[in-house]
Amino acid sequence: MRARAHLIAALLPALLFETPSPTAAQDQPTFTTEVKVVNVLATVRNKKGAVVRDLTKDDFAISENGRPQTIRYFSSETGLPLTIGLMIDTSTSQHLVVEEERGACYRFLDDVLREAKDKVFVMQFDLSPILRQPLTSSLRVLNDALQRVDTPSRGDLMSQTGGGTMLYDAVLKASNEIMKNQTGRKALILLTDGVDTGSSATIADAIEATQRADTLIYSILFEGTGYGPFGGGDGRGVLMRMARDTGGAFFEVSKRVSLDSIFAQLQEELRSQYNIGYVSDHPVSISEFRKIQLTTTHKGLVVQARDRYWAQR
Repeated sequence: MRARAHLIAALLPALLFETPSPTAAQDQPTFTTEVKVVNVLATVRNKKGAVVRDLTKDDFAISENGRPQTIRYFSSETGLPLTIGLMIDTSTSQHLVVEEERGACYRFLDDVLREAKDKVFVMQFDLSPILRQPLTSSLRVLNDALQRVDTPSRGDLMSQTGGGTMLYDAVLKASNEIMKNQTGRKALILLTDGVDTGSSATIADAIEATQRADTLIYSILFEGTGYGPFGGGDGRGVLMRMARDTGGAFFEVSKRVSLDSIFAQLQEELRSQYNIGYVSDHPVSISEFRKIQLTTTHKGLVVQARDRYWAQR
């Protein structure tokens, strides 16, 4: 028995740190609880805008603050759990499009939601952010919540004491109170004209909160009735920046591009992402944002991914 115990003790370090096979290293990574893995979700498109799904770990290179990093985890699986926040602008400028948005959301959830795996919450924002439905995997419950999404009543407007459309406050709330506590693939889908007229938070605050929560923003510009003599600001620029800085994507509803077709593109993208992970060569001594650059070795391909992450001490 003593000889057997000595043999196990001698073999244990080798078993713990044995280098896995290439396939296992890509699909079944194992790290101790002390190791902090930086995960980056990426979508790759060709020159025509089509999603590219057949790349391998060797087709990517990643750096942190300019230093090359070793990719230790790679997956192109489409079945990973997904957490989605449906965030709908219900300000008065959007009253003509809310019904269309509601119907498109029904159809999108019916196509994308896997009730055994995925979770969705519904939040509307106008005079304030309102969580219509906390995270759930029930399509029926989500459909009921969408039915309650609507623009402010005349009474709401008469009793208003704050500002107007609180887009940035809504994104901040969703990131800090919901997405920050979730793991895996996370995305906020914004249906809005991109105009904020009342938030306490700034666009920088909203983006930073989303980045800290490791969440992508997919912004859909859907303009309603306009803003009269005061104008609506640069909603397009706001939504493009929020999508770009978090690694998501920007879409715009138009006469040629319907909301349903955008949701179809979005579904394809959510199910066609590469999940890339590495362990930083620079241990975290202070909490800070660090720059990430993910590229592919193939010319003519465009990588869509976040460009920084929050390194938590």
